[in-house]
Amino acid sequence: MRGRLIVFEGAEGAGKTTQIGRLSIALSALGVPHTAMREPGGTPLGDEIRRLLLDPAREMAPRTEALLFLASRAQLVADELRPRLAAGELLLLDRFVLSTYAYQVAGRGLPEHEVRCANALATASLVPDVTLVLGVPAAERQVRAARRGASDRMERAGAAFHDRVEHAFSAFLEPAWQAAHPECGPLVSVNGAGAEDEVFAQVAEVLARRWPETFARLRGSYPSASPIPRS
Repeated sequence: MRGRLIVFEGAEGAGKTTQIGRLSIALSALGVPHTAMREPGGTPLGDEIRRLLLDPAREMAPRTEALLFLASRAQLVADELRPRLAAGELLLLDRFVLSTYAYQVAGRGLPEHEVRCANALATASLVPDVTLVLGVPAAERQVRAARRGASDRMERAGAAFHDRVEHAFSAFLEPAWQAAHPECGPLVSVNGAGAEDEVFAQVAEVLARRWPETFARLRGSYPSASPIPRS
């Protein structure tokens, strides 16, 4: 029986990495086997690509950037995602297809058709079971980002770039956009503003409604630590 792929998405500072960490701790406390991963990275090759992509001292063309992200994704799908899903595992993934459309298509201005074709090659048509899109007002995201310290190359892309990314994530939630992009799977909006417990309660509710047999026990569970690195 195929496992489940649950993806968390959002602009910089939306809180996706924090919420994946909280969900992972809660699932562990309940004895639910799962694996948390992130993009780019998740494999030895992907981790090397991640280092290149996020190095603030490195410059690269938008097409180079997109292809490096997709190369990391292709390796992650081949080495980790597909084998684990085939084995029936529950996977939590920090970023996937939607980030490419937000950052490289909307943010960098690359042609959507070309990026979609390249992404189809990278994913081998793997579709998430659900993607939770965390939305947070820009001012709050900026405060959160400032608390994290030094910025990576993507975070330093500039205000106009991040405005385009933020607007793209909002546009993705429109039913018409989702219908035209079935490769992204079902998208669910989560209000990421406010206290972490409040956001986690929304995450737990979304998952409990879809798969009560696995996630119903999450209701009322609010762990606070994060077991995976930020991205």
